[in-house]
Amino acid sequence: MWIAGCAKLAAIAACALLAAACAENKVEPPAIQVPPVSSVPPGSTQDFFLNVGDRIFFNENSAELSPTALTTLDKQGEWLVRYPNYRIMIEGHSDEKASPQKNMALSKQRAEAVRGYLAAKGIEPARVRTVFFGREKRVATCNEMSCWSQNRRVVTVLDTGPPAPAVSARARPGPGPGMAPPPDRMPTYAPPPPRG
Repeated sequence: MWIAGCAKLAAIAACALLAAACAENKVEPPAIQVPPVSSVPPGSTQDFFLNVGDRIFFNENSAELSPTALTTLDKQGEWLVRYPNYRIMIEGHSDEKASPQKNMALSKQRAEAVRGYLAAKGIEPARVRTVFFGREKRVATCNEMSCWSQNRRVVTVLDTGPPAPAVSARARPGPGPGMAPPPDRMPTYAPPPPRG
């Protein structure tokens, strides 16, 4: 009889352990600190890409910066303050689930949210340019959540070239030395002749 009692007690204990093993743990594990890749020169574009991160992701129909995005943007801000010779272009993107107009507006909101956050971190506005593409430059094309989530992003692109000259809307740059003046009309595209 005591064997049957012990068997029941063992079965109850096994069920309790099984239930505890299957329970969801709601506590998020701490973010793993990845050490910087030491094989790339500090301050290089590779350093930015590998050790800082060049993109952040968004939830559907949102331009709100997530805690993960804020961590990446904090690292970007620190890096850009440390290396002021870089200008950046902030590219806003969206998935393909809404109308083109809504996606364009959402990608603009995302790019502007990142621009504002980096400005608050001390990045001068003259160093930052924003562009937004809506759903035109998708990195993944399929009709699944995995693709859509990759496309809802902002990418920070480094630029080291000379700053673009400011051209007045009224002023039209003239031709350079040895160049013909611009035509009054733009040329019409003609397809190449068929091959024989």
